[in-house]
Amino acid sequence: MRKLLTVLAFTTLCTSVCVHAQNTGNVRYRWHDAQNLPHYSDSLTTEAMKYGYDVVNDRGIVVQHVSRQLNAEERAVASKLAEQQAAKDHAAQEVADAEAQMLSAYPDEETYRISQQQALDTIDQQILTTQINLRSQEKALTDLLARGADMERNKETVPKYIVDGIAKQRDVVTGQRNTLTHLQDVRSQTVQQQAQQLQRYRVLKAAQLKGSQGDDAH
Repeated sequence: MRKLLTVLAFTTLCTSVCVHAQNTGNVRYRWHDAQNLPHYSDSLTTEAMKYGYDVVNDRGIVVQHVSRQLNAEERAVASKLAEQQAAKDHAAQEVADAEAQMLSAYPDEETYRISQQQALDTIDQQILTTQINLRSQEKALTDLLARGADMERNKETVPKYIVDGIAKQRDVVTGQRNTLTHLQDVRSQTVQQQAQQLQRYRVLKAAQLKGSQGDDAH
């Protein structure tokens, strides 16, 4: 496919050169070699395409410049840059599409704020559920510790299953505490993000309204 595109590009170039030749009279090709020495030719040579050349009319005026051919390393770099640019363009288009969808879904700020609050409500519900679970698991751990302490006070050997149960319950409590901390961090980050998103919404909405007013004026 790439080879075909190269052939098509070269064909287009030749056609363009022919058009210039017809419009400006006789043409010559001028290029500089590796030693920067100038060369002229009445026909397009391989060396001219290698180094890049100018199309010069019979009055000595450059009517077209063609860049030199890229080597393998340069083509690889150019290809990588093209891929990076394509990725940036794709990301920018995704953002534009998402913002357009946002404006379509939320026609005014009130509905947008409601959607943001619903997202916070979901996180708050998760936090509340985790807090309830944490209290339950902490109570279970307290009961196991109290049971083991009673046995030690009575000079009894604490059974292995209680020792293992205490260790396991401590892990459960630690996990619940970590989950609660994570959810609280998520909520804090969400509040900050929503503030930024609301500001962006306002900017986009103002631009949309301005555009609508401009269309109405016409």
